[in-house]
Amino acid sequence: MLNVVAQTVPANAQNRYEITRADLPLCCPMPGMVSWNSHPKVYLPIEATGSAKCPYCGALYVLKS
Repeated sequence: MLNVVAQTVPANAQNRYEITRADLPLCCPMPGMVSWNSHPKVYLPIEATGSAKCPYCGALYVLKS
């Protein structure tokens, strides 16, 4: 799980991220990611299906229940 408050991670460093409802609304790159070398922020709809893929970097986000 990515703890966005406690750590800063490179953007687009992984291909799959597990998130919780506390991370919503979901955007890529997420808060806490270093975004200076990343793509523009995009909000991803994840609530209905439980997963979403970023159209810029291809990162897959999975909502843990």
